Amino acid sequence: MATYTTEIASDKLVSDNPIHQRLLKAYIAAKPLVSGELLEIGCGEGRGVEVLSDLVRSYHGLDKIGEVIDKLQQEFPQAKFEQAVIPPLATVPSDHYDTVVSFQVIEHIQDDRLFLEEIYRVLKPGGKAIISTPNIRHTLSRNPWHIREYTGTELIQLCERVFDKVDAKGIGGNDKVWSYHEANRKSVNKIMRFDIFDLQHRLPASVLRMPYELLNRMNRNKLHKQGGNTVTDITHEDYVVVDHPDKGLDLFYILEK
Repeated sequence: MATYTTEIASDKLVSDNPIHQRLLKAYIAAKPLVSGELLEIGCGEGRGVEVLSDLVRSYHGLDKIGEVIDKLQQEFPQAKFEQAVIPPLATVPSDHYDTVVSFQVIEHIQDDRLFLEEIYRVLKPGGKAIISTPNIRHTLSRNPWHIREYTGTELIQLCERVFDKVDAKGIGGNDKVWSYHEANRKSVNKIMRFDIFDLQHRLPASVLRMPYELLNRMNRNKLHKQGGNTVTDITHEDYVVVDHPDKGLDLFYILEK
């Protein structure tokens, strides 16, 4: 039986539904933007190959977890999957891809500039990269799985150092989405009031990961129990692409070479 961390957010766990749908929205929003040869960095459980592969000439997925790669390769033999710890994109040639997508990945990368430079390198001239990452303005607590999170302006400035054009948008939502987020915020604040010494920002990330997982899973289950249909009825259609990154729960950027 698979074990799902709260960092992954699975479509198989009903309490994860709002987060799963939020992550799925990035792929839905990318559909009109992808073309030709597509590379996905951080393909995870396979949302990208399921949603995008029929729209492109070829799909190539990278992920650091070998078990994920083996499973996806068996399920989608027409696509190419490869285990890789990045950056750099050591096995990927320069000027090769028409489109690169990488959703909820850059916040895990120590050398984020090199990460973007490698994406730029493997894109063909005129190619596009689409990336997403949490908007730190709406983060409810420190996530020990993340190296850092960004404001909209911080990520714009970083991307502009590498890419020729940056179109900064966000993934926001309707009233259903923001009501869930507000309920989540209140619930997390009740938990965090016991952290009187602000240990979440003082302790090493490695120490915080286990309690973070336990408390986050308990919180999501509690929100599902209390909210019922307000949790399970949220779909990707309740999330919307907004024209300014500060309006989004996630930053959603289209980068051009």
